[in-house]
Amino acid sequence: MSLIRANYATGQLGKTVGARLVYGTDLLEGIEQLCKVNCIEYATIISCFGSFQRSGFVYLVPNKNSKIGVGYNDLIVKEGPIEFLQGTGVVCKREGEYETHFHGSMCDQHGNIFGGHFIKGENPVITVDVVLAEVTGMEFHRKFDEETGANQFYPVDSNKTSTNKL
Repeated sequence: MSLIRANYATGQLGKTVGARLVYGTDLLEGIEQLCKVNCIEYATIISCFGSFQRSGFVYLVPNKNSKIGVGYNDLIVKEGPIEFLQGTGVVCKREGEYETHFHGSMCDQHGNIFGGHFIKGENPVITVDVVLAEVTGMEFHRKFDEETGANQFYPVDSNKTSTNKL
């Protein structure tokens, strides 16, 4: 049996928000604003697809200077129109501010498929349909992880200061 390790918390899903982000709205800023106006602290993105004017993202590449041998490349910007096939993520907090961790796949007008980790402020939509589900009973944080040398997902049961471990 291989080594299994995890940091985890348990909770429930709360209210659900369905929305269409309209032309010019940045994807991640729009998702975070939907959470803010609906008093949602932490959420999971159940469904998300549509089209972009352009897209800015990064993906993993080998990095000998990293603690774990990988890191993100420089920002890639693809000009549109771009078909946004599917995206998923978690709405977290870091130092009290929203920080959404989001990955997705897209294709350009020639059918070339690409994707990665989306960067806030770099993905203005043509139109995007999104369904968000509030998470209750636990908190989603992004914080620096010593083992990986990068910010990571850190779920914590509400009113606790540390994550559960396997």
